[in-house]
Amino acid sequence: MDTTWYRDINHFAVHTAWLHPLMKLAALDGVGLFGVLVILAWWFARSSRQAPRAVAAAVWCAAATLLAVWVNQLIVKAVARPRPFLSVTNAEVLVHRSNDYSFPSDHAVAAGAATMGLWIVAHYAPAIVRRLAILATILAVLVAFARVYVGVHYPGDVGAGLVVGAAVAGLGWLLMRNWLSNIASSLAQHRALRPLIMAGPR
Repeated sequence: MDTTWYRDINHFAVHTAWLHPLMKLAALDGVGLFGVLVILAWWFARSSRQAPRAVAAAVWCAAATLLAVWVNQLIVKAVARPRPFLSVTNAEVLVHRSNDYSFPSDHAVAAGAATMGLWIVAHYAPAIVRRLAILATILAVLVAFARVYVGVHYPGDVGAGLVVGAAVAGLGWLLMRNWLSNIASSLAQHRALRPLIMAGPR
């Protein structure tokens, strides 16, 4: 089924040349936008009534994304699934043909972790962060689809990547939220560091 879906999306890509620039941009550089969203989330989190916890969540969002990609590398090497263009004949590949393994997708893992992290921040932060989380969700789906569209991943690769990333971010926060929040609260007591944790006088 994974190969069938890959062929279907690849066939769609062949017949939608007008979409190629957008999809290549999303596939290659889309994950960079999550960094912007995380920074914005941290900025707005400082205005929350639960600022130390909201800021801790924003910091965890960034850290979880890096951690998830590291964890994913262990999975990638253990599974060792070849890229689809090595197995599917006449596959259309719109970007550089990477020589590393395919499952799960690092790009999707990063997108899934950052998106879950932003939803966690949104739970404690002002309403605008919820809008950032919604935007991140849409972007994550776009990045995942684009990685298949350009021919470098199976649908299962990106689906698993989103799940792995979200799981690392979600489970990690459950385990570390109190510790990270306490650190943020302690840092907020220092006058020089307070603006990083809380916006305005408190």
